[in-house]
Amino acid sequence: DGPSALAAIESAAPDLVLLDVQMPGMDGYAVCKRIKANPALRLVPVVMITALDRSEDRILALEAGADDFMSKPVERLELVARVRSALRLKTVYDRLDSAEQVIFSLAAAVEAKDSYTERHTNRVAESARYLGMRLGLPEEDLDALYRGGIIHDIGKIGVPDAVLLKPGSLDANEIVLMRAHPEIGENIVRPLRSGSDLLPIIRHHHEAYDGRGYPDGLAGTAIPLLARIVSVCDAFDALTNDRPYRKRLSEREAIAILSGGAGRQWDPQLVSLLTGEIPALHRLGAA
Repeated sequence: DGPSALAAIESAAPDLVLLDVQMPGMDGYAVCKRIKANPALRLVPVVMITALDRSEDRILALEAGADDFMSKPVERLELVARVRSALRLKTVYDRLDSAEQVIFSLAAAVEAKDSYTERHTNRVAESARYLGMRLGLPEEDLDALYRGGIIHDIGKIGVPDAVLLKPGSLDANEIVLMRAHPEIGENIVRPLRSGSDLLPIIRHHHEAYDGRGYPDGLAGTAIPLLARIVSVCDAFDALTNDRPYRKRLSEREAIAILSGGAGRQWDPQLVSLLTGEIPALHRLGAA
């Protein structure tokens, strides 16, 4: 049955899943969707097998995230060929996943440059994922919020240390260099197939709700939701922790700044949500 199959897959983390469409309790489409929504399993190839042979069934399988689709009766040689093909795909996925690990290592290297930002990205990731949960976002968005929170500032690897760590205000040329980091980060992550859902977060986390942000001057809901979430979490953590150019602010002071910037710098609904969830973020170690 479907629930038992899903439990076995989650427990074993296989290299490949052959999945029947017609199962009691939960059909194959639903099981496939659950597999692809699980961050630990999202790169596992799924081949769906069914006695149904309508084009609609194939479309349903692909929409559920299946990597291949076979109709019964299944010829042994065809099955072996499809399995080999799917396993080759898994090898490619694994390489991409390893490349993503390199990206995360680069993000950690950026953070290690500056003792003031120690654990900043972890806190942003945890708080962004939590706000996403409170908004009822699907698991794939929660995963993107966490991963995007970790690497949202990866483009700072292309910003000179003299600018990144400057204790005073930046001059006009230095501001231009600093404001390039979202696009630099996007270019670093763009080649990763498994990083496509992170690109809007990386590029747009410095947009402003009134359209005066960068790099594209997007405004309001034209700014991707996940980027808006990371933006407000990033700001709160930056305000409540030391920076080279200033001491940390109290939570009350930070809340006042966020509230004052609601509708101008940040999404007002997200400011309200975050400021109401600070005790919960403390329990998570995200604030």
